[in-house]
Amino acid sequence: MRVKIVITIFYCLPILLSFIASRRSSILCRNANLKNIHIRTSLPTYLPLIFSTYWFMSSKEKPTLGGTRIKTRKRNIAAPLDPAAFSDAVVLIYLDNAGDLELVAKTIESSDLNFSRYGDIFFEVVFIGGRTQTGSVKSDEGERHPYSIIDCEPNREAILPSVVYIQKILRRKPFLIKNLENVTRRFLQSLELFEESERKKLAIFTALAFSQKLSGLPAETVFQPLLKDNLVAKGIVLTFVTDFFNEYLVENSLDDLIAILRRGKMEDKLLDFLPPTKRTTECFSEHFTKAGLTALVEYNEKKIFEVKLKEIKEVLTSQVTEEINIDEVIETVKQQVKDAKLPEIEVVRVIWDGIMDAVQWSGKNQQQNSNSVLRQVKTWAPLLNTFCSNGKMEMELMYKVQMQCYEDAKLMKVFPEVVRSLYELDVLAEDTILHWYRKGSNPKGRQTFVKGLEPFVNWLEEAEEEE
Repeated sequence: MRVKIVITIFYCLPILLSFIASRRSSILCRNANLKNIHIRTSLPTYLPLIFSTYWFMSSKEKPTLGGTRIKTRKRNIAAPLDPAAFSDAVVLIYLDNAGDLELVAKTIESSDLNFSRYGDIFFEVVFIGGRTQTGSVKSDEGERHPYSIIDCEPNREAILPSVVYIQKILRRKPFLIKNLENVTRRFLQSLELFEESERKKLAIFTALAFSQKLSGLPAETVFQPLLKDNLVAKGIVLTFVTDFFNEYLVENSLDDLIAILRRGKMEDKLLDFLPPTKRTTECFSEHFTKAGLTALVEYNEKKIFEVKLKEIKEVLTSQVTEEINIDEVIETVKQQVKDAKLPEIEVVRVIWDGIMDAVQWSGKNQQQNSNSVLRQVKTWAPLLNTFCSNGKMEMELMYKVQMQCYEDAKLMKVFPEVVRSLYELDVLAEDTILHWYRKGSNPKGRQTFVKGLEPFVNWLEEAEEEE
């Protein structure tokens, strides 16, 4: 609208200037008494011309550009999907090179196939020998080659070249890493669709992939998809992980295997691999012992043991903090120890930890910390006395107190007072204290603690001589 007004003014400006000039001439003529040549001109004379000009400009058709064509950019032109042609082309590369993976890798590297678009199809050809059917792991109609992973013999010598081959491909085309992860996850979630021998080959491949540190195969990609209820219930997962563990431990240590399980968030869930009806420590130990994986069995038993200790400690600390009746606490600990089948030595250690964890520590007040520890020892001495039933358990308690006072700087000076208090409360016998003082085997902080305990030991020895 503004543009129209400006254009109208532009066209009408000469008319307005002419009108102004005529009016000025009229005034000059009047002053000169030249009435006979006075020309009378008024603005209404020009109004029709002004309005007609504005109407003409407002009704004028807007200009348009002619002869232009809107072109679609090449990157926006979507080529039709043709996975079958891609699959056939990759299969042909295998067939032309007679399954020689070195030559296949070189040919693929120099080919102009669209791997970024058909990455999943490529790994289907690698694993299965051809493109898979929708919702299945079987080859679709089309070309197929006999050099795939599931066509190999079920041993490391036959499958290892395929792992090395995939590693070479991923070095040249790292964008395929995600595709390998996708296909592996899909196959592991569909293990029941494979035959038993094919599942074993996949387990060996997976173990070798971790052993060779193959890119694009995170631990969670392997273990999490396995936990499908139907696969676990049928025992398929247990067989798969057994083959996986056996193959991986050929060249790797148990610590390496545990590291993989930890990354896959399965370190504390090994029993989840067993069917629900057999999900017990005994069944786990029996199965993997028969499979020759005794090291894994020992690790699992140790892990379960640590979990039970932690549970007992947490319950005990909670009861001590809430100041539950000591007789009730003793019965609770006895029942937990019986259920968990814990050795007496570990029970003494966990009881001491549970009692000390309930202490309300002061930040910098050393005397207040010492008083809190001694008060706690005095209150819960009957609990300690219940489980320190012989000299061996008493000595274990001495070592436990020594270690805590050594590791916690605020307790370094309280060790002699704690030992004396335990003696007065009949938790530690005189012989136990003297044996620790003379022949104690734990060197941590020993020199400092022996020196601090010396006055009390001298008193014990003098009392013994007097008797």
